[in-house]
Amino acid sequence: MSDRPLSTLSSLAPPVLSALAGAGYETVQDLLSNSTPEQLSKDLNIPLPASQAVFSAAAGPSQRSLPMTQSAAAMMGTTAKQYSTACPPLDRLLGGGLKRGFILEINGPPGSGKEQMAATAVRTFVECDQQVLFVDMQNMVLPATIKRILMNSPTADPDGMDLVRYLAFHTTAEFVAFVRSLPAYLEANPSTALLVLNSLAFPFQPHTIKRFAMLDKLKQVLARACASMGLTVIITSQLTTKMLEGNGQPGSAPPGSKSVMIPSFRDSDFPPGRTYRVIIVPLTRTTGVIRLLSSPTHVPSRGQPAREEPYQRIRGMIS
Repeated sequence: MSDRPLSTLSSLAPPVLSALAGAGYETVQDLLSNSTPEQLSKDLNIPLPASQAVFSAAAGPSQRSLPMTQSAAAMMGTTAKQYSTACPPLDRLLGGGLKRGFILEINGPPGSGKEQMAATAVRTFVECDQQVLFVDMQNMVLPATIKRILMNSPTADPDGMDLVRYLAFHTTAEFVAFVRSLPAYLEANPSTALLVLNSLAFPFQPHTIKRFAMLDKLKQVLARACASMGLTVIITSQLTTKMLEGNGQPGSAPPGSKSVMIPSFRDSDFPPGRTYRVIIVPLTRTTGVIRLLSSPTHVPSRGQPAREEPYQRIRGMIS
C-alpha cells in the first residue's frame, strides 16, 4: 500500500487536504488502512459521497473498481483487535472492549474509580505483551499501584512493569512539552500500544493561557497517532462545576443558584470518529451506572435516553 502523501493528490481540494491533515491522515496508507468512507464522513463532517470521492482518489485507477465502503482490513475479513478494560459494564458499552486505534475518555467525580479503571486496563495490554505509556498529571496513580494491579493477574509476570513507562507531570509547561515530543517518542517506540493520560483536566484548567490552542494540538497529535500507528488512548478526567441561575441558565452564583457537575471537555475536543466518551454516575457508595455520552457511531440526541450499564463496587473495584 502506498505511503504517498495525500497532499500530492491533485484531485483533492485544499480545504479537504487541510481537513484530512487535521484529522491525522497524511498518507494514502494512513487513510486506506485506518478508516472507511463512513468513518471519514464523521471525522471531517462531510457528506458520504464526498468521503467516497476522497477514497476513490486515494485508491488510484487500479483499485477504483473496488467498492469504497470498507477499509483494507475489512476487505480482508479482519477486524480491529479489542482489549478488555477488565470492567464488564464498560466493555459492554464499548461493544466488547476497547479497539486499537481508538480513544476512551472516562469522566467521573472524585472517588468514582475512574483512575483505577484506567490502571486496570493497563493489565490487559501487558498480558498481551504490549508496551504502555502511562502519564499522570496529579499523582493519582503511582507506579506501585500499577505494579500491584499487574501482579494481581492470574498470569502475572514479575517483569510486567518493564513494558510500562511511567511519567508524572506537575505543570502545564511540562505537559505542553510532552505533547510536542509525543510523535517523536512514538516513532522511536513503535511497539507502544496504549497511552494513558490520567487526570487530563489538570493542565487544562479554565485559567490556563491558550487552552484551546493546547487542546487543538493534542487532538491533532492523538488523531495522527491513532490513525497511522493504531495507538489506543485512555483519558481520565474530573468533572467540573458549573453554576446555574434560578432559571437553569449558566450564571455566576447569584442567590438561589444551583450547581451541576459536567465533563471538563467537549465532544469536539477529541477526534470524533475515534472517541468513546463515558461518565461514571455513582448512585450509592457501592452502586451506580456507567453512561455512554458519545461514540464514533452514536451521539445521543436531546430527549433520547443515553445507553448505560449498572455497576457495583466490590473491594473498591467497579464490576
